[in-house]
Amino acid sequence: MPLNRLAATDAPVSPLDAARKLAPLVRASADETDANRELPKPLFHALADAGMYLMAVPRAVGGLEIDFPTYVQVIEELGKADASTAWTVSQGANFSTYSARMPRDVARAIWIDTPRSVVSNTPGATAQAVVVPGGYRVTGRQGFSTGCRHASWIAAHAQVIENGVVRSKDGKPEARYCLVPVGEVELLDTWHTRGMRGTGTHAFAVNDVFVPAERTVLTYGAPLVSDGPRYKIPLTLGFAAGDGMVALGLARSCINAFFDVAGSKTPRNVQGLLRDQPITQFAVGQAEAALRSGRAFLMEAVCDIWNEATSTEAATLSRERRAVLRLAATHAIRLAAQIVESLYTACGATTVFDGHLIQRHFQDMHVITQHTQGRLAHYELVGQHWLGVPIDEARF
Repeated sequence: MPLNRLAATDAPVSPLDAARKLAPLVRASADETDANRELPKPLFHALADAGMYLMAVPRAVGGLEIDFPTYVQVIEELGKADASTAWTVSQGANFSTYSARMPRDVARAIWIDTPRSVVSNTPGATAQAVVVPGGYRVTGRQGFSTGCRHASWIAAHAQVIENGVVRSKDGKPEARYCLVPVGEVELLDTWHTRGMRGTGTHAFAVNDVFVPAERTVLTYGAPLVSDGPRYKIPLTLGFAAGDGMVALGLARSCINAFFDVAGSKTPRNVQGLLRDQPITQFAVGQAEAALRSGRAFLMEAVCDIWNEATSTEAATLSRERRAVLRLAATHAIRLAAQIVESLYTACGATTVFDGHLIQRHFQDMHVITQHTQGRLAHYELVGQHWLGVPIDEARF
């Protein structure tokens, strides 16, 4: 199927329209996604064929390179249908910003020439990349590799070892992502969780695999080969905004599912339906206010950072804009968690069973909050910024 087309038609589909048209398939596949702990092949193929994983690949390479506000809304639309599916798209699509920092022919071979290509990564640089002529020999066992079962390439994250010691760059240990064909990687079945099961965030192992130098990229500070405002936005903030939108999409789905419960359940020892109870009405009002305010803050931060990225020639964005986006993304996740918890509580025992959508939302949400982007410490970090206290800017 042609890139970014949903059917046999000559008219290309915008990524946001594509996400909305894919939502019914995502929703219908959610039970299978959860049960199998990975995206069903027909769903993955539909997402890839619609260009979902190429949204941040430079146009100069052959990707879509869409604007950041549209990008996060795509993630939100998928999140309304299924959080695990949206998460895999967010992880794969945001990581592809590294394609702007690699030789174009190499980036094209990885993300464009490889059919339905996705690069699955891992956060910590715990592998070793030993310097050898022409590249590196990479060894390590690494976890948290979202979507690795449908990935074409695995990005091992390694410290560079030269002459038996860690090589330094700019006074710090040098770390690189080393892209390895999935056939040269051992995928390890480790993702046994209660929530976000469908992300398939398993571990993998590489053992003395040769990776050419051109198929590696510095974790931080790699120069841009393909310019564009999207590539000024730090990788961590791309993940943060995506995670926030997944959480908000999930919360919207939870509110909608709650309406069904509230309109059909009569609580024990209470007269009238659940929706008739003042405490229920209060919970829904608070949930709607929290969702709309969290989304408005996150979209404002996304639009502001995008406006700065498109209006300045500076290679990096201001600390202020980055700090606000960090705060907005964290707050979106935390507000979404409060919404899900309040509605789950209001349902009583009805939603404690496996197979109930709100039960899945509850489990999924409490995996999202445990990820890096949802840390409560981000509030402290941004508070330090506004108080003028020295901070680690690498966190945003």
